[in-house]
Formats: sequence, structure tokens, C-alpha cells
Amino acid sequence: MTMQAHSLLDWSPEAAVFDCDGTLMDTERHWQDARNRAFAAFGLTPPRGFAERAKGVHYTDCGRLMAEETHKPELAEELGSALLEHFLALVADDPTTMPGAVELVRLLSGRLPLAVASNCPLEVVTGCLGRAGLLQHFDHIVVPSGMPPDAVGGCPGAAGSQVVRPKPWPDVYATAARLCGVRPERAFAVEDSLTGVESARRAGLRVVGVGARPTGEDAGAADLWVTTLRAPELLAWVRARVLKGTQAPGGD
Repeated sequence: MTMQAHSLLDWSPEAAVFDCDGTLMDTERHWQDARNRAFAAFGLTPPRGFAERAKGVHYTDCGRLMAEETHKPELAEELGSALLEHFLALVADDPTTMPGAVELVRLLSGRLPLAVASNCPLEVVTGCLGRAGLLQHFDHIVVPSGMPPDAVGGCPGAAGSQVVRPKPWPDVYATAARLCGVRPERAFAVEDSLTGVESARRAGLRVVGVGARPTGEDAGAADLWVTTLRAPELLAWVRARVLKGTQAPGGD
């Protein structure tokens, strides 16, 4: 365990902000299928390694990346639209949570302000979380938008009048922390992509990375890497530093 991990595990947060795709919901495979279908629809072959480069990237930026890497820049907007259309159809048929996501969210619910910061469209995030029975646990949903997101399902995700740019810009995480009523350095983010980790770090949050620990210089991008949200070290930290001394509404 690194000194960075020790620092996080000795610290008590005041809010938690979760990514959605690949962190709470098992939708990354849907994005991959949707990218492949969009490429195929235009007779294009996915470049080698494209899935990793596209992970966590906003769908409009992904459309541009798809167009650039296949040398069809004129198709950027159409590829982005096709990508979103295919993804929406896939996720509607199969909304599945990531291992440990439901348990961790329920464990934190009522103990800390909770928010979601996602690059997905608002209707995708709220639809997925609603079908998974998780939406009611979150105080705020923040997504990229040139206009303030509407209140949906009891989650007022109101970002005021500011423009919220997609990850890796820090906007979604900075806005989520502000809506939770805490300074960014008093909140932690939970992320599965390096794009999302960069966004949260730029906003000033500490970060728990979920999935295989990266190699090389990316290994230190998050304060702690865990393989799943069921990781014993993560749950031990939550119980020792978050649940201790707090009480859920109506709890004993």
C-alpha cells in the first residue's frame, strides 16, 4: 500500500461523488458495443486500442475522436449521434450495477451528502440509477451541459447558470462538491477511468479508483485503487472513517 493510500485511509470525508458508467452501472460494455455498431454503420473499422482511449470520454468528443482516427473528420457529428442512439437502445435493455455498488451506496446513504458526476446525458444517468433502485440515494446529479440541468426524481442537480464542461475538465466534480455544500478537498470521488480521475483531481477531490491499477505514471493518479467496490480495504475505511460517529436518519 502506498503512502498516498495511507493518507486517504487516515482521512474522514464530508461528501462522496460517484461516476456512473463503469463505477455504479455496468455500462462500459454497452458503450463499447455502441462504438462498434456506430463504426460499422458507416463502414469503418475501429482503430487498434480505440476502446481504451475512448473510455470515459463524453459521447460528442468520442464521435470526434472516432472521426479523426478513421480519417473521416466530416463524420464527427453523425458518429457522435449514432453512438448515443446505439448506447441508449443497449442500456435500456440491460441496466446492470457494478459489483458492490448497491451495497456501498446504501452504506453511505444518509451519512454523507452523495452526488453523481457523469459524462452521460442526464436522462441516461437518472434512468439507469432509477431502474437499479439507486436514484433516491443521491442528492445531486451533475452532467455536462450548457444549461443548468433540471430537477429530476428528487435529485436537484442544479448547477446554477454556469456552463458545465465534460470530463476531463473539472466542472462536474467541482459543481457536485459545491452542491453537496463542501469544499472539494473535503470530498472524495469514485472513478473507473483515467479521464474521470483526472477530472476529479483537477477539481480538488481525493479519488478512489476502481478496477485494475494502472502501470507507470498513471499508477499514482488516484489516492487508492481497488478492484471492486466490495474491496475489504475500501469497506473498512468507510466503516472506520465515515460511519463511525455518524447516524443515518431514523437509525439507532
